[in-house]
Amino acid sequence: MRDEGLGREDLALLCQYDSPTVCNVIELFEVRPRDVGYMDARISACFPEMPPMVGYACTATRRCGAATRAGDTEVSLVEQLESFDALSAPPVLVFQDLEHPSVAATFGDMMCKTYQTFGAVGLITSGAGRDLEQVRELGFPVFTNGTICSHGYGYNASMGGPVHVGGITVVPGDLLFADCNGVTMIPVEIASEVAQACADYAACEAIVLDYLSQDSPTRAALAEAQAECKRKMAELGQRLRQG
Repeated sequence: MRDEGLGREDLALLCQYDSPTVCNVIELFEVRPRDVGYMDARISACFPEMPPMVGYACTATRRCGAATRAGDTEVSLVEQLESFDALSAPPVLVFQDLEHPSVAATFGDMMCKTYQTFGAVGLITSGAGRDLEQVRELGFPVFTNGTICSHGYGYNASMGGPVHVGGITVVPGDLLFADCNGVTMIPVEIASEVAQACADYAACEAIVLDYLSQDSPTRAALAEAQAECKRKMAELGQRLRQG
């Protein structure tokens, strides 16, 4: 039976915030080191103006440099779509490009339109993309390592296993949050709590930001606001860890 994952309310709540806030809240739980769990600078948003994307990983590997040969595996698009049923909705496609450097684009507008039609909310690849203007018109967020105009001999070589993208390993069902700042993985065991805590974290930061918006701020008063912000964050972290 499929794990239902986060409810619609928590998913919508997460999308009101950005990936730095989500990362900061995850740090308060102290469930992983602060330098892991997010993709590095090789992966960036093609459409940074789009709102945040959150969904569950549907993984695949892709080759583009040569046509399939006898004995090669090839995963069809329909097989990928069928795999959505085993995931907590909504799916996010995550591709590892098996060629370095990338030979051709992982996706184009037809692939993205197909994925979107069957429920996917975005795509992440360690390779390149194309048809970016058309994909932008779809409102389909994609995150890549670049852009290449041709699809080459592109085919999916495997599906459903671990993939390595942007310095992290992603497995099917991992919960991913992505926006113009990058891509982070939310541990599923605390995902609902992370969604609920983002507003509290933003309120802590607002102590300093609101003070800096006042007329004639002073360094002494700023130090007091920073200390209060730090105290509130420590209290929030303690409360979250106690659960």
